[in-house]
Amino acid sequence: MPRNFNLSGLKWNDPRVAMRAVLGVLLAANLAAAVIAFKPFGGGADDLRRERQDLQRQLAQLQAQVKRARGIAAKVQTARSEGDKFLDEYVTNRRVVTSTLQSDLFQMAKDAGITLLPNTWSSEPIEGSDTLSMLTINAGCTGTYASLAKFVNLVDKSNRFLIIESMMAAPQQTGANLNVSLKIDTFIKERPGETL
Repeated sequence: MPRNFNLSGLKWNDPRVAMRAVLGVLLAANLAAAVIAFKPFGGGADDLRRERQDLQRQLAQLQAQVKRARGIAAKVQTARSEGDKFLDEYVTNRRVVTSTLQSDLFQMAKDAGITLLPNTWSSEPIEGSDTLSMLTINAGCTGTYASLAKFVNLVDKSNRFLIIESMMAAPQQTGANLNVSLKIDTFIKERPGETL
């Protein structure tokens, strides 16, 4: 180490050394005051205003996101309750589906004035649902055009959720009656493991 940096050899009684020390302390104090005055560690007033505005903007955006999320959650809850209400009202339970739909179809046929022929039923699960299956009814009937139109109207306005998927009509050789084959779809609620 060079000799002039040796502090033990300093003579503190010398006015030049004392003056240099005082000037060094004053210079350090001035530098510290300048840093605090011109660039405070917490930022200037303008920086704090900008930061406050940014935070208020972020808060408004987050509040809007929360409001949208609450609206979506309310819509999901409404959709769930409306869906459950629809299923309860229009979809038949598997345990009573055969007797209920059979009696409904026979009553509609009787009201329309047609003869319902033997029918077949087949069920298949709906992908993505553990509790719903689609039931397809292949039915045949005979009657006049007016009575068949009335039957189709009754099926359409049924309290059950019945969908006429296809209908094929052919005239009989004798009389004004038509032979009609219908494919009717409906949905049934079931417990896992039940079969038709």
